[in-house]
Formats: sequence, structure tokens, C-alpha cells
Amino acid sequence: MSKPFPASLIPADDAVRLRTLYQYQIVNTTAEAIFDDYTAWAAQLFNTPIALISLVDDEYVWFKSVTGAEGIPGLPRAESMCSAAILQDEPVVTSDYKPESCGLIKPDVAQAIGLKFYAGAALQMPDGARIGMLAVIGREFRQLTDTDSAALARLAKLVSQTIELRVRYVIADEPEEWSRAQAELTESLDENAALARYLNSRKEGIDFDDEEVAQLIYRSYDNLSKVLQRRMLQMA
Repeated sequence: MSKPFPASLIPADDAVRLRTLYQYQIVNTTAEAIFDDYTAWAAQLFNTPIALISLVDDEYVWFKSVTGAEGIPGLPRAESMCSAAILQDEPVVTSDYKPESCGLIKPDVAQAIGLKFYAGAALQMPDGARIGMLAVIGREFRQLTDTDSAALARLAKLVSQTIELRVRYVIADEPEEWSRAQAELTESLDENAALARYLNSRKEGIDFDDEEVAQLIYRSYDNLSKVLQRRMLQMA
């Protein structure tokens, strides 16, 4: 379990965090294929039925993408584990959705659909603000190993960088170039998803403590990172 949560769901510096969130012009926007690709891949990598990318707004947590629970746009801030998870300094926050584990939120929705496992890594932007989470969610509680947590945190960093890249195209008013960038990223993610399917077929789930497996996955992370960095430099 992660360390105890703070006393309040709304931190003193929340206005500053929200200002950063709004700078990225992504709150309550339509679905974009690249983010759906990320959540589908996350669910594969961590063998969970649900994965999502959330953005924690003033009163509502928007789901930019959801795999495994489609059709849910988000939750009130007081009902989403993501709104509590962004308060932690730890790279990855886990919960079993029990009130005694996190008294800051009302887990009624999660419990009603049988959720018992949440692991999320913050979408942390260059100024340090945590604007949302990449989360993997399941119906059986489990603990992530240190290597699992490192892999989830690194994947969240790639999502954060993709959000940074996206806003550069938005500000430049270049939607067609953003579409091309998404297509290039999607091509890389499709290859990564194929690798994840293969690794999952060999065993029941991907074991990041297996050095050979971890190297294969991290190589796919690196390939995606290279695409992001090249695109970032083009938009600098």
C-alpha cells in the first residue's frame, strides 16, 4: 500500500495545478486514437481489464481514454481514485478501493462494478504539476513489484510527453500534422501491442521481473520515446 493520503482532497496549490492543466487544452475534449492506443497497451502490459488516462479538473475527473469500461466520460472529483492519487509524491499509487485505504473519496461506483485494484502513475508535466493519471484497474487486488511500478511510471511519462506534443500542434494550429504524428506514434504502438500479445501468450501475464521480458518492453518504450523526441524537436 502507498503511504497515507493527506487530509484534504483539494491541496493548497490546486489553483496552480489547474492552471497548468488548462494550458494543455485537453480537458473535456473528444477521443483521440493515440490515447486509446496507450490505454489498450497498458491493459495488456499489466494484465488488467481496465486502463484509463484521466485529467483531474476542479470538480470533475475527465477520462481522456478508457479501455475496458468504455462510455464513461469521467467521475465527480470526490468519487475518483485518480483525484486522490495525484496528491501522492510516490511514482505509483495503489489502492484496494476500501474506505480505510483512502478516506478522501467515495468508492461507491468502483465497488458497485466490483473493482478491487487500482494502480496509477501521475501525468507530471515539466513544471512538476500532476494533471492526471495513467491507471490500470482490476477486480482482484494485487501488489505491484518495484519493477512493475517502474514500468508503469515510465509509460505514464510517455503519455505526458504525448500530451506536451499534442498542445504544440494545437497552438500552432496544425491539426493535419498532429494527425500525421498520431499515425506515426500509432504505428509504433501497434508493434508494441503485438509484442505484448506475444509475451502474454507465452505465460499468464507479463513479468517485468523477467530481465529478458523487461528488456523487450523497455526497447519498445525507447522506440516510442525517439518518435516523441524527434517530433518535439520539429515543433520547437
